[in-house]
Amino acid sequence: MFVEQLPSNAIPGISRLAQDAISGRAGQYYPVSTPARNLAPAHSEAIKQMLAAQNPGDRQALAQFVGGAGAIVTGQQVGLFGGPLFTPLKAATAIARANSLSKSGKPHVAIFWLASEDHDLAEVNHTTFPGRRDLVRLQYSAAQAAELPVGSITLDGSISALVDRAAELIGYSDAAEALQAAYQPGKTFAQAFSEFYARVFAADGLLIFDPHTRAAHALGAPVLRAAIERADELHAALLARNAELTAAGYTPQVMVGEQSSLLFLINDKTGAREALKRTLPSAAEPNGLWLAGGISYSTAELLGILAAEPERISPSALLRPVFQDFLLPTTTYIGGNAEIAYFAQSEVLYRRILDRITPIRPRLSATLIEPAIAELLKRHELDLTSLFGKTIDDLAQQLGARALPIEGKRKLSNAGNALDAELAGLVDWMKGVDEGLGRSGERAASKMRYQMNRMRRLAARFALEKEAALARHAESIMNALLPHGHLQERVIGAPYFLARFGSGLTQTFIEHGSGEGHTLIRP
Repeated sequence: MFVEQLPSNAIPGISRLAQDAISGRAGQYYPVSTPARNLAPAHSEAIKQMLAAQNPGDRQALAQFVGGAGAIVTGQQVGLFGGPLFTPLKAATAIARANSLSKSGKPHVAIFWLASEDHDLAEVNHTTFPGRRDLVRLQYSAAQAAELPVGSITLDGSISALVDRAAELIGYSDAAEALQAAYQPGKTFAQAFSEFYARVFAADGLLIFDPHTRAAHALGAPVLRAAIERADELHAALLARNAELTAAGYTPQVMVGEQSSLLFLINDKTGAREALKRTLPSAAEPNGLWLAGGISYSTAELLGILAAEPERISPSALLRPVFQDFLLPTTTYIGGNAEIAYFAQSEVLYRRILDRITPIRPRLSATLIEPAIAELLKRHELDLTSLFGKTIDDLAQQLGARALPIEGKRKLSNAGNALDAELAGLVDWMKGVDEGLGRSGERAASKMRYQMNRMRRLAARFALEKEAALARHAESIMNALLPHGHLQERVIGAPYFLARFGSGLTQTFIEHGSGEGHTLIRP
């Protein structure tokens, strides 16, 4: 495959904080390196047993972990059919960095953390695949109780028709077989997602970890207890960090409200994951109160729930990496741009709870260009960066304008240049005569330039209508590379590319996973 690298600052949509973190300009919030925490023997044994139960076929990676290897960790919500392309890009980056460290004499394994406790089903119950002419959205629409942790939702019989439709769209392939094997009625979102990626990366030593268990929460209870007992201290630290980021010109990734906390509570009756709100200590309530689902709890009551049913206390997005890195011997976390941005906030929690900070590095970012799309780009002298900020209609107009005969382009160009030159001189003269006359002249000149641009658009539209294929070309290019105006990796389902590019695609990802910037890949 042909691979080309673009600098990360050439890609739109990356927050200034994430961009500065990647380039090293925000180093005060991001450590460069730190040694992984050595797990106590009993702790290590407990994690090993959990990993062994969840990864029954990966003995070599488990043996490395048991031997004291560090971990390169990444993770993602358990999206339908494996989520968008950036999900395997994350996994491949973790594998690449683990392999690199292991070759240098520092044994490491790659661990994929399933964000199975997240409860926003609408974010992950769908995926998009290219169809023959347009984009096809597949959505799991079975009725579910609100706010359930997505990973625990059990797939019903309607998943079979969705799998069949996905297989039609991506074609017969190993990826289609993996989907059909993993996404079956009776499995949970987390189980299906885990089984799919266990098969995709079966030869690459990726360990998958689902923390939504009583055992994992019991082991990580010290972090959850700190978030309860030291809630006000940690909240004040986050508010101070947000103020610091704002003063530095950054926008904090995660909003911290007056009553927000770092925890959710799983409702023991409905299973819903409900945000725990915090009220400050007062004379009536010296230790403050907690509120979730319309019910108030004392700190002592929450600590009692943590002791008896630890799986009911769930960490927020800011606390999740701290909880994760208490459980695992993490050397580096691999994240997307949003995760990189919110690590600047989580850093204050790391320092106070773990007394150490995990470095975060960007995942591989990539756009895959199929041969037919590569041919269209070549024919119209386009590249990815020239498409940023455009709609399908914008690109169609551009292609239509380029399709005008040379004589027509020359006449339009000459007329436009002559008009601009004459109007500029005329308006300057009018301004010299009278200020009000000059303003009127500017308005009139603006209307004339508008009409000139209208003539350009009319000519381009004529060419476009004359050659309708150009509109189809524009649609094909944008749907393939910037669907709905977003990077391909954020919209198109991963199985599509795994099917189209074949089994060697994951190896290409791993081969280039240690690089930074944006990678263009085409056969």
